[in-house]
Amino acid sequence: MTFRIAVDTGGTFSDVVITNTATRQLWIDKALTTYDRVFDGISAALTAAAGDIGTDLRGLLSQTSLFTYGTTFSTNAIITGDVARTAFLTTQGHPDTLVLREGGKLNPFDFRHPYPDPYIPRRLTFEVPERIDAEGGILIPLDETRVAEIAADLRGVEAVAVCLLWSIVNPAHELRVAEILARDLPGVPVTLSHQINPILREYRRASSAAIDASLKPLMQRHLREMETDLRRGGFDGQLLVGTSFGGVLGVEDVAARPIYTVNSAPAMAPVAGRANAPDEDSIIVCDMGGTSFDVSIVRDGNMKFTRETWIGGQYTGHMTGLSAVDIRNIGAGGGSIAWIDPGGLLHVGPQSAKSTPGPACYGQGGTWATVTDASLVMGHIDPDFFLGGRMRLDPAAAERAIRMNVAEPLGIGLHKAAHAILTIATENMVNAIRSITVNEGLDPRKSLLIAGGGAGGMTIGRIAELLGSSRALVPRTAGTLSASGGLFSDIVTEFSASRRADTRDFDHAAVNAELARLDAQIDAFFDRIETPKDRQAREFLVEARYPQQIWELDVPLRGAAFAGREDVEAMIAGFHAAHERVFAVSEPGQGVECIGWKARAIARLPRPRLERGAQTAASAEPLAVGQSWFGGDSPEPTARYDGANLPAGTILQGPCIILEPTTTIVVFPGWTATVLPNGDYMMAKEC
Repeated sequence: MTFRIAVDTGGTFSDVVITNTATRQLWIDKALTTYDRVFDGISAALTAAAGDIGTDLRGLLSQTSLFTYGTTFSTNAIITGDVARTAFLTTQGHPDTLVLREGGKLNPFDFRHPYPDPYIPRRLTFEVPERIDAEGGILIPLDETRVAEIAADLRGVEAVAVCLLWSIVNPAHELRVAEILARDLPGVPVTLSHQINPILREYRRASSAAIDASLKPLMQRHLREMETDLRRGGFDGQLLVGTSFGGVLGVEDVAARPIYTVNSAPAMAPVAGRANAPDEDSIIVCDMGGTSFDVSIVRDGNMKFTRETWIGGQYTGHMTGLSAVDIRNIGAGGGSIAWIDPGGLLHVGPQSAKSTPGPACYGQGGTWATVTDASLVMGHIDPDFFLGGRMRLDPAAAERAIRMNVAEPLGIGLHKAAHAILTIATENMVNAIRSITVNEGLDPRKSLLIAGGGAGGMTIGRIAELLGSSRALVPRTAGTLSASGGLFSDIVTEFSASRRADTRDFDHAAVNAELARLDAQIDAFFDRIETPKDRQAREFLVEARYPQQIWELDVPLRGAAFAGREDVEAMIAGFHAAHERVFAVSEPGQGVECIGWKARAIARLPRPRLERGAQTAASAEPLAVGQSWFGGDSPEPTARYDGANLPAGTILQGPCIILEPTTTIVVFPGWTATVLPNGDYMMAKEC
């Protein structure tokens, strides 16, 4: 087994990264995503890469030991509503958990927008007579006859989510409901809230159960098809699937809890960012694909996690409720459509042309003006070198789309319209970055920006300039950044428990019992996947807050037990520091309230060491000098370079353009790009 493969299927492109574990060579490629059968798009990219390697698709797959698959399939299904018909069972008297959510609203005095629909409609919500109290005592026994009657009413339902009050303390009723449903609705998947997300907040637990259940039929079928296609193609190695934890899990584990795949592909980008810049204190990873722009951060080598992952808009979308890599995404990709509202204002996104029909310049019938069309009109993309020359773009179609949809309605020139599209798209991206950095106590001016995605290299210089940042790294794998993160991912899963504790009267015995239970779950997980001791790692965290606060912060613990007051004080100090970092204020001497406990199991996988391949004709001379626009009244002479053949140490002065097979790197005026020994590009603003 010679090769390892990582794949990321996005809304527009399917990206593949292949490494030879013996020679450390690297191949990257991409192809348009195919929606009917995802493997068709993946196989097109793999076939192209196999040709570069000197083999065919079957020869490549038969020599592959590890295949890592990241996807936006589940995320897109939630956004479009293309999920299973799901029923929701909850405690009698509480049918509106998914309707009322958490009551948030970004603009409290804006009454123009309708109240969002619940994830599962009220007509498929059923109340179960039962009640367990906060101590786990049974106040009202479960009415099993009524549960059986509900099951009889669920004919035609494809999945069921169950969330009963205080099941996190005593799950007996949820477990019995599952037994009745399995008896009366054989083959219908069921998700229990205390198993998928054992936390206090009712809406988040209910939402997790609802989303997970609704994805089971879809994702189980999708993963089965994926594995079948791979095996038929000659693959006989290990198949792992990316998760929202920033790691990977086996197919069976993910099929059992498909909510783990939500945002799984974007969660790989910070893994790749950390691997590309391991010595940086803070990193901002910007991944701009064809459909969306995703931003995440790495601080002191650690990725930022959150329980507030919204699919769709905040408060108007749907929350996964699970601890996941904090990814902020907006509809600002290469395929984002430029449009004018009734008031005459120009907008970009969130609608996307996707892979079909795609931007107008793809020549597949698209007529809307997109970010890619604007970049082509500005001279930032070489129409003959898109996807390494495999796909020729149509500049005339891009010009027609921008003239018809933007320039003429606004009464401005072609290049001014294209520049306006890029400016608005960039501003949207910068605002997304500020929401995860400035709003969270991180100064982007002191951070390294890393560009990812097929369109990331074209915008990262302008993003850095607007943020006041002076450095940006564009890896040679930038066009497939999330996919490359799959090569550096470990097997990661989390276990959690709810147990309130107050540091002013800390219950060592109760907390240590919960931590011991989580530790035992980690042991069982490692035993099941047969992880050697020397590749095991575990992390323990507490979700804590000051008394009477609403939201918690994650604080790492020293280990799986509190030996004495010294460990408690260390936890308190860690919380004060985290609160100071995020909110710029802390309250030394104040007690800390512990709400939940988390244990993260990490099975280390062998890390590839990627080296730049031999260059066939190293040269720092430009291929040509063309004309590109950068916002002025006239174009500027702009050299174009073949990135694959630039020698290490080469310093290029902007404006210039570097052509890579899966991306284009635009070095703006006033910036330089230095070719690093491994083939990456460090961009810096000239003083």
